[in-house]
Amino acid sequence: MKTVATPPAPRRPGPEVPLPAPGRRSAPEADCLADFAGGLTFDLADRGRLLGAHLLLRRRSSEEEVRLPLTPAGEGRLRAALPSSMDLAEGRWDVFAEPAGGRPVRLLPGLNDLRALVDRDPEGASRVAVRIPYPTKFGNLSVRSWQRAPHAEAGEIRVDPDRSTVHGRLYGTELGPGACVEARFGDGEDPARVRRFEAAGEGHAFAAGLPHRDFVSLGTGDWSLWLRPAGVSGPEVRISRLLDDLHDRHAICTYPPAESGGLCAGPAYTEDNDLVLRVREAAGA
Repeated sequence: MKTVATPPAPRRPGPEVPLPAPGRRSAPEADCLADFAGGLTFDLADRGRLLGAHLLLRRRSSEEEVRLPLTPAGEGRLRAALPSSMDLAEGRWDVFAEPAGGRPVRLLPGLNDLRALVDRDPEGASRVAVRIPYPTKFGNLSVRSWQRAPHAEAGEIRVDPDRSTVHGRLYGTELGPGACVEARFGDGEDPARVRRFEAAGEGHAFAAGLPHRDFVSLGTGDWSLWLRPAGVSGPEVRISRLLDDLHDRHAICTYPPAESGGLCAGPAYTEDNDLVLRVREAAGA
């Protein structure tokens, strides 16, 4: 079997809170344009209240903020640019317009043009920057950001009755002698909760077979998957699927698990687009 894949937000925000209806009616919308390198451009209508304003990005559950100047873009619109070269820590960033001397106003999503992100392959890049704008469950605009150097991008995944085989591409370094995929159950501090499998390939391409029987002995749960391109003594690289336009693929990209030892095992994605080998109860058990 083959499967291929509110009032203005508080100054130091935690989890996102909904914007009340009166505020939503007056909140401006921002259109977003993504480029191939990982940059974003924000466009919004100037209603005469945003002279000298900035676009404000706040990292959720953090004190980090980034301000980008809003400059005239013609036809009564303002524009802010977030270049791929600017660091934006991994996480979810809520987006605001901050008028000069005024309180930040949460922005609503307009049109997102993410065509440049589809089938993206930044060949030769030593650092991968990913910024994907998306509407939150409360209808506000946020940006999901990842920064990886190096990065292991999951590609085709094959699920057979006895194993899952992961193919992928490595950015920022190459596969070397002793390369392996390391699977960790929990925090991975206990050697008994770590499994290693040979990573075949050369250059930037890798593939590894993950026998399901090796994962079911510790019961249900997720095994995080890491690529060690230089062997166990070298760097570790989280295997994820980031190079497209999906900010949260865990409910979209699913794979039918295979039964092994009375449990089911198979690949899955987390809400952060990281790849795991998931063990769960078999249906009807």
